[in-house]
Amino acid sequence: MDSKKRQDIKSSAEHVEQHLQTLEKIDVTEILYYSQEQSFSAEEIGKVINEQRLTDLLEQSDAFLSSLNGELKDFDK
Repeated sequence: MDSKKRQDIKSSAEHVEQHLQTLEKIDVTEILYYSQEQSFSAEEIGKVINEQRLTDLLEQSDAFLSSLNGELKDFDK
């Protein structure tokens, strides 16, 4: 292999390594950002949460879980 091809291969490998290191740094930064605890007051949460929609979703999830539980009981039969 001539020296030009070796340099190209090395350059490509170095480029890939540099790109992977950049991605790792981004991942660490995102993890740190999302892992920081954010506290909200009851007033702030109340402004964000639609209580009626939350109640509807909880009722739907309860109905789904009850249905699923019934299906699982009959699964062995």
